[in-house]
Amino acid sequence: MKIDFNKYSDGLVPAIIQDNTTGIVLMLGYMNQKAFLKTNETNVVTFFSRSKQRLWTKGEESGNFLKVISMRIDCDNDALLVKANPVGPVCHKGFDTCWEEKNMSNFGFLLELETIIEDRKKDVANEDSYISSLFRKGINKIAQKVGEEAVEVVIEAKDNDDKLFLNESADLLFHYMILLQAKGFKLQDIENVLELRHNAE
Repeated sequence: MKIDFNKYSDGLVPAIIQDNTTGIVLMLGYMNQKAFLKTNETNVVTFFSRSKQRLWTKGEESGNFLKVISMRIDCDNDALLVKANPVGPVCHKGFDTCWEEKNMSNFGFLLELETIIEDRKKDVANEDSYISSLFRKGINKIAQKVGEEAVEVVIEAKDNDDKLFLNESADLLFHYMILLQAKGFKLQDIENVLELRHNAE
């Protein structure tokens, strides 16, 4: 990895720290060559502190270290993307990130869909909503729909029509997300279980 530490007069390059699991941006710091080398050697994020004018390992006082998983340089060789696993809150104010965000997985459109399902669950009397109608019919009907869609996925998996397979898979995931909320859970709860299983291996 060739980093252009001479591009800026202070010899520093920005280092964006991203949570390796959730993809959330945690903080921004700066590294000089010595900070980069120490980070690379210890696998713990170390910056050059502009206020202290010295190397500063994130968490050296709080214990909230950032354990490095990978480091990448951008196309101009003057900015780093560091993927890390945080040990405790990242922000000195006690927040998960320096933007005062919760460090939770961003499931993209699935998160938006999850919010829609939650809203329909609250608006169960909505006659125009398919989702609301399932909540009105209760847990048995919702579970039945998940079973039906699962069978359809298995059937299409044995054929060679990728479009049908993907559509049936989408139907299964959609109804499963409804079932999760009917039981009081969300995708984050499933991810937590899978992560615990992985860490136990």
